[in-house]
Amino acid sequence: MTKTVFITGATSGFGLACARRFAEDGWRLVISGRREERLETLATELADSCEVLALQLDVRDTDAVVAALATLPSPFCDIHTLVNNAGLALGTAPASESRLSDWHQMIDTNVRGLTTVTHALLPALIRTGRGASIINIGSVAGHWPYPGGNVYCGTKAFVEQFSLALRSDLQGTGVRVSCLAPGLSESEFTLVRTGGNQDAHDALYAGADPIQPEDIAATIFWLATLPAHLNVNSLEMMAVSQSWSPFNIARRQET
Repeated sequence: MTKTVFITGATSGFGLACARRFAEDGWRLVISGRREERLETLATELADSCEVLALQLDVRDTDAVVAALATLPSPFCDIHTLVNNAGLALGTAPASESRLSDWHQMIDTNVRGLTTVTHALLPALIRTGRGASIINIGSVAGHWPYPGGNVYCGTKAFVEQFSLALRSDLQGTGVRVSCLAPGLSESEFTLVRTGGNQDAHDALYAGADPIQPEDIAATIFWLATLPAHLNVNSLEMMAVSQSWSPFNIARRQET
């Protein structure tokens, strides 16, 4: 039986790679994203491999999300796997210099948007039951804070705890919940974060052999296709080149 995967943020990065990976295996796809032209281009690309439904949606628009997901046509309404990928970071400044609008946009996307989509699709996932999966994209930033991370780190810590609590609530339904927390990954992430600063993007990834979107897509596909009696609660991934720095100590100046 053909399974259906619902992917948010499917127009670039991890979401785009996920759509292509699941299409390779013939899954039925519901792909959503804000950029309609990119979404339609992807749907056309994948149409020869699988059934595709493209939904132009901004996960921050609660009413639009709830309305669209309540009226998914058959057979796209039979969701087996939800990949909550839509998310972003904005700005690298310390908290005292950050823009409140950036903070709110990260919260609205990474927290409110993710919970809205999850809440809307829970009935379908519970109907699917054994083997169904919710795969939330967290970040190492939810585990390891860093200067300039402020609200972004907080939103990804939320994703981790929400995933674990959701798994507790779904006990007995057969629905699995995983939080995948990538580290240094090459995508549009830094361009978005820095307002399109190509130099910052290039400098971050230069010589680092970062995680690629296809690596994340392969991992998500693996999580979704594990035997139905297995659940990976949390999975943190880093490029081999990335690790941790010593604790920072601000020393007082002797006078």
